[in-house]
Amino acid sequence: MISLRNLDKFYQQGPDRFYVLRRINLDIREGEFVAIMGPSGAGKSTLLHVIGMHDTAWTGEYTLLGHQVHKLDRKRRMELYKKYFGFVFQSYHLLDDLTVAENLDVPLGYRDIRKSERQAMVADMLDRFRIVGKKDLYPNQLSGGQQQLVAVARAIIANPKVILADEPTGNLHSSQGLEIMELFKQLNEDGATIVMVTHSETNAAYAHRIIQIADGWIESGANAA
Repeated sequence: MISLRNLDKFYQQGPDRFYVLRRINLDIREGEFVAIMGPSGAGKSTLLHVIGMHDTAWTGEYTLLGHQVHKLDRKRRMELYKKYFGFVFQSYHLLDDLTVAENLDVPLGYRDIRKSERQAMVADMLDRFRIVGKKDLYPNQLSGGQQQLVAVARAIIANPKVILADEPTGNLHSSQGLEIMELFKQLNEDGATIVMVTHSETNAAYAHRIIQIADGWIESGANAA
C-alpha cells in the first residue's frame, strides 16, 4: 500500500547537508497497524508527515496504492491526501474560527456527501466521543484533552483508508488514552491502516509491527511481516 525507497530529507546549510531522514526504505501493507518509535529528534514525526504528504521537501520514491507520489505536483498530492488519509496531529491543528461541530465537518466537505448525511455523521461522532455538549464551542474554549478528542474524531469521521497519528494520546488521561487505543484497534480490525508515532510502550503493543528509528535511520522493523 505504502512504499518508500531511498528517501532522504535534509537541510542545506552552506556546503553542508544535515539529514533528518536517511535512506528510508519502508513498506506498509494495507490493513497493518504500525508503530514508529525512537528517541526525541530521531525523525519519527518527520517520517509521518512525509507519508501524510504535508512535508514535500524530500528526495527518493514514494508509492501509495500504485500512485507514484514523487512524480505528482502538490495539488495532486493533496487530492490523494484528502481521499485516503486522516491525520491526528500532536498539536491538534483544529481551525480556531470554527466550532467543534464545524471542525468535524471539514473532512466531509472534501467528499461527495449530502449535507443531511454529513450532519448525521457529525452528530454520531459527537455522541461517540461524548462531546455533544461541546459542539458549539471553539477550540480555545476547550482543554488540551478535549481538543485531542476532537482531533481524533475529525481524523476518523470520513472513514479514511489510512490513519496517521502523532502521539494520539499524549494529552489525554490514561482512561481516555485507553479508549482511543481501543478505538484504533477496532478501526484497524474494520480495515483501516494505521501508522502511529508514540513513545508509549503500552500504545505500541497495539501495533502489528514496531519501526525503530534513530538519528534519521530506520534501525529495525522496516519490512512487513
